[in-house]
Amino acid sequence: MGFLRIRTTVDERPGRLASLAAALADRGGNILGLSVQSDAEGTVDEFVADIPAAPETVREALEAAGGRRVQVVPATAHELTDEPTRALLLASRLRSMPWRLPELLAELLRADDARWIYGEAVSDLPDPTQLVVPVAPKRAVRLRRAELPFTLTEAARAAAFARLAQPAPEQTTSERAIKLSDGVEVTVRPLTSIYREAVRDLHDRCSPESRRFRYFTAMPTLPPRLFDRLCDRNKGYSLVAGHDGQVVGMANLLFTPDPGIAEMAFLVEDRWQGRGLGTALARMLVRAAADLGYAEVKASMLSDNVKMRRLMISLGATLGYTDDPGVVEARLPVGAVVPV
Repeated sequence: MGFLRIRTTVDERPGRLASLAAALADRGGNILGLSVQSDAEGTVDEFVADIPAAPETVREALEAAGGRRVQVVPATAHELTDEPTRALLLASRLRSMPWRLPELLAELLRADDARWIYGEAVSDLPDPTQLVVPVAPKRAVRLRRAELPFTLTEAARAAAFARLAQPAPEQTTSERAIKLSDGVEVTVRPLTSIYREAVRDLHDRCSPESRRFRYFTAMPTLPPRLFDRLCDRNKGYSLVAGHDGQVVGMANLLFTPDPGIAEMAFLVEDRWQGRGLGTALARMLVRAAADLGYAEVKASMLSDNVKMRRLMISLGATLGYTDDPGVVEARLPVGAVVPV
């Protein structure tokens, strides 16, 4: 049949990608391109393949190999271009011609149609074949693509691409003051090695239950290696909240091997819990995840961690059980959280 673009949702299990590749090979397929994306229903594998089999035959083979929501559409040789190179070339064109944002977004995501929308229509649409990319409070670009629904990863790419067409933001300091529900103000800063002793003191002041909720064990001391990992910008992004010379809360965004997904966790001193600090830190982490190009954040928590469950639900996360009956996982698309 020639070139095909094949997309399938898969469970996150070792060997699943190999099973799909083997199913394509059994049908005489030669995989020429592969991308892995995140979506609300799971991980999405997308192939561009030169394959003689009919689309329906390919779909049935991938479903038998464990694929879900398999979609097969025709592709062209043009789609075999190196994707990072293509995105960089489009970004270069956008910087010189920002008024062509809709057209270039359509090219980036291979959409059928793209146009400006204004006013109330800027709100997100439930149709997965449409994607609304906010550009200003009452202005956005609406994309349509009939054959392949948009994924969360593509939504994150579009949002990052659209930011290139916007004026550079004013320079802001790396620290931010936030006011809690009782009127007390704390200062939030990026975590660096200079906070080693302050974070150790925070850890010591927290109750065994608070430490257990954070680390899944009471952990009487904070290992130096763990602190160094939390400070490593190649492995994540962390914040500390301070008041009156003490660190009273810490929030961690940890990069994962799963493309498009980061994981967040919190440790807040007991007497500072229930005052809105955790929610404020969570919103800041989600914004950081969006700026870093992530489409989704997740959080693993013990099933009896009621406060964390309530926090994630309040942000719009969905909860699901894991293979461990004592652990619950929350998943939150970064676009679901309204910035503060």
